[in-house]
Amino acid sequence: MLTLTDGRSQLEDAVRYALAISPHVTPDLLEGPTPCVSWDLRMLLDHLNESVGVLAEGLATGSLSAEPAAAAPDAITDRVVALRLRCARLLTACTTAPAGQLVTLGAYDLTASLMSCAGAIEVAVHAWDIAAACGSRQPIPSALAERMLQIAPLLVTDATRAGLFADPVPAPASSTPGDRLVALLGRHPAWQVPATPR
Repeated sequence: MLTLTDGRSQLEDAVRYALAISPHVTPDLLEGPTPCVSWDLRMLLDHLNESVGVLAEGLATGSLSAEPAAAAPDAITDRVVALRLRCARLLTACTTAPAGQLVTLGAYDLTASLMSCAGAIEVAVHAWDIAAACGSRQPIPSALAERMLQIAPLLVTDATRAGLFADPVPAPASSTPGDRLVALLGRHPAWQVPATPR
């Protein structure tokens, strides 16, 4: 049975998946659509950059700042390089943070493992969004998706879903673990970049 104490290994694997996706991003795709309704690829990259930075800060310092992260650079190369650098910092924080660490967010404390589980879901699903927006069919690795499928229903509930993820969409019983995970989080596993009218 998977437990929340496995969060850091999940987060590390999700970050490695995001790093594997990053080379698919090219400048001509920045303003293109993504599986995240109303977000283009530029906005999605900025959001993932911010999320990875916040996770790294929380694990490295034991607290999360109430101040928003600085805006990502404008140039596509800088955005992708920034993501890779932040992912590297997050991987370092995963391996160096003390076991059992608590992370303070305002008046609340949460375990680093719980934060890592939630972060793994965030990073992996947005890396999948980026892959899909770039026309890549590079799925979330099955072993990682299987582990997150056990935790996701505990973290993404009717009470917490609003504003974070869309409603679940149906997925065939024969779907891969990665497809079932993105469907649970409101993505259509077969989503493709819409064809441009001629």
